[in-house]
Amino acid sequence: MTEATKETLALVAVDWGTSNLRLTLLDASGNSIGERSSDRGMGSLEPSEFEGALLDLIDDDLPSDKVTPIICCGMVGAAQGWKEAVYLTTPCEPPKGVRATPVEVNDPRISVWILPGVKQDSPADVMRGEETQIAGFIAQNPNFDGVLCLPGTHTKWARISAGEIVSFQTFMTGEIFALLSKNSVLRHTVNGSGFDKSVFEAALSDAMSRPQSLASKLFGIRAEALVNGMSADEGKSRLSGYLIGLELAGARPYWLGMDVALIGAPSLARLYQDGLAAQGVTASIHSVSEMTLSGLTAAYSVVKELN
Repeated sequence: MTEATKETLALVAVDWGTSNLRLTLLDASGNSIGERSSDRGMGSLEPSEFEGALLDLIDDDLPSDKVTPIICCGMVGAAQGWKEAVYLTTPCEPPKGVRATPVEVNDPRISVWILPGVKQDSPADVMRGEETQIAGFIAQNPNFDGVLCLPGTHTKWARISAGEIVSFQTFMTGEIFALLSKNSVLRHTVNGSGFDKSVFEAALSDAMSRPQSLASKLFGIRAEALVNGMSADEGKSRLSGYLIGLELAGARPYWLGMDVALIGAPSLARLYQDGLAAQGVTASIHSVSEMTLSGLTAAYSVVKELN
């Protein structure tokens, strides 16, 4: 980074998950002036190692004549992370800078703050990281009244009204897919690199109409490959359709008759978009990284007041 760019650095926005660390360098207007990443996620670090992992990425970027604020979201604030950031409880606004937890650091060039996650008492549920994506979406869409779906390893469905997270529900669809495709009898049957949209949509519809038959349908993927030579691409498409269909059946109270927006990786979000479209629901897709950065920068003015 040049000395001129160092002079413009005003904030470091950090998305620190279990597996990865991603950050964006911002100027005072909230414009990106650089990005950094590493595989040193929360899951691989002891509390004493977080500051070093962060400085490994930004040491050369930090001005020496001022304190640069750093605001973090994600699993970095878990009980096993750098410092626990206590959950907010629904119904609540997504976390803002004023609710951030300060972290003691050794380097005098930085001040670090961690945004809290959100919990729901009944039925019990938690999120860390997704709430910042939600905050970013609301910052860009302040009048939104509907449901946000955040597809991923643990997909979140969140009811949003008056700028608040009213309630939410988590589905382990992504993790179940990973377990079945890597560690079950299906692992040799769903390892294709292609995807068949028509097979996916048929399986999704089947799962939604008969969710009680899912366990049998899953073994049917293996049987179809053995008996009828079904391809691995078709097997993968069926497995995706069955699991997302089961999720949509369970999440029906969230999306039925509601405005729906998806925040996720494009390829995965499109599967949910297609599944919802088959149910007559039109859902827009929004970038995870853009919404996360928007949520972190939405807290920027508050963080400035804290420093």
